[in-house]
Amino acid sequence: MIFLNLFLGTLVTTVGFWIIWGTGSPTMVFGWALAIGLFLWSQARSITAVWAWSTLLLGLESFAWPVTLMVQLRSTSTTPSEDEMGTILSAIVLGLFSSVFWISFAYGLFKRAQKLTGNFSGEEVLVEASARMTKPTKPRKS
Repeated sequence: MIFLNLFLGTLVTTVGFWIIWGTGSPTMVFGWALAIGLFLWSQARSITAVWAWSTLLLGLESFAWPVTLMVQLRSTSTTPSEDEMGTILSAIVLGLFSSVFWISFAYGLFKRAQKLTGNFSGEEVLVEASARMTKPTKPRKS
């Protein structure tokens, strides 16, 4: 089951990369897919960890999309036209919105993966224990 999730996570991040570099060569896209697949394989402690890393990478790709679009448009002419400025504005708004969403989603998945594997620090355990001990209890009615 984890292999299916590794494949799907690699596919999702590769499609995100392909959207950013739409004019990129197939060799570059294949190299990215191979690198991401190997990275996810090395980080694959669980399905949650695979998707946490995949969504984090997708969030970083979403953040990089407007930047690469601006660089590409800047290289074609010195002053962008009104249509190009509209495209840049749309890319910035959508790119920032989606990057915040995917990075926040990845943060939640990382927290869930940490909770499931039991990698709590000693401080977290002490805080939870002290919160349980200081919790007021209702008096018993006889």
